[in-house]
Amino acid sequence: MNRYILIVLIACFVAAASCTGRKSKTGHKDIIPEKDLISILAEVYLADGLLSIPEIRYKFTEGDTLDSYIDIIERYGYTKPMMGNTMRYYFVRKPKTLLKIYDKVLGQLSEMESRVDKDMQNFGVRQMNIWPGEQFYSFFGMHNEDTACFDFSSNFYGTLSLKFTLAIYPEDQSSGPVLGLWFSQTDSAGIEKRIGFPPVPFVKDGHPRDYNIPLVQTLAGTVRLRGRFIDQQNISPLRDQHYWVNNIILTRTRIE
Repeated sequence: MNRYILIVLIACFVAAASCTGRKSKTGHKDIIPEKDLISILAEVYLADGLLSIPEIRYKFTEGDTLDSYIDIIERYGYTKPMMGNTMRYYFVRKPKTLLKIYDKVLGQLSEMESRVDKDMQNFGVRQMNIWPGEQFYSFFGMHNEDTACFDFSSNFYGTLSLKFTLAIYPEDQSSGPVLGLWFSQTDSAGIEKRIGFPPVPFVKDGHPRDYNIPLVQTLAGTVRLRGRFIDQQNISPLRDQHYWVNNIILTRTRIE
């Protein structure tokens, strides 16, 4: 943030207010408390930034722009002359205190920026589909054009949500079909650690159904996503399969 932008805004307030009350002396009763002054200046800074955007600026006249600043002051219960008196008081009598107030304004703006960045990051985390495979799979008979077995390697750490649409037809010969996906990580000694999705039971009636399955994946680093959408433990290799999966979305809803 430019150190001089806010100073220019403050100077404009003083100039505007001084025209309305050059003969009156600044009294302490007309001084806006420091806490409110910091919040007002922070909002004025943000408003000025918004009004500098061409798509917004062209809708406002110079009078409207000044009114938007005055609206901020009045929303805190103060007036334009009081703002002018306050800024003139600090400029003339306490310039060092004004610099400290300015630093606090910057601190408040930086805190706002950090919150926005965090919110945007969380939004991006929620929206990004990290499913590494296709969006649609169709399985029919004993030999499928698309393989039913998945084995992807990536960083899947965090709180996850797996969403998909699944339809299993009555002629599918699986017995008690459930979700059969898990995360796998093997260490240097060949010991495998697994974190499996809940074994959600499926219905074999041919109707598409939407599923949303949460999971906390705590294996740090690169892991493998393995298995099948239909658990093959209950399916003989010689039995026919007849199902399809669509709209597969794997997202991080939170990063610990």
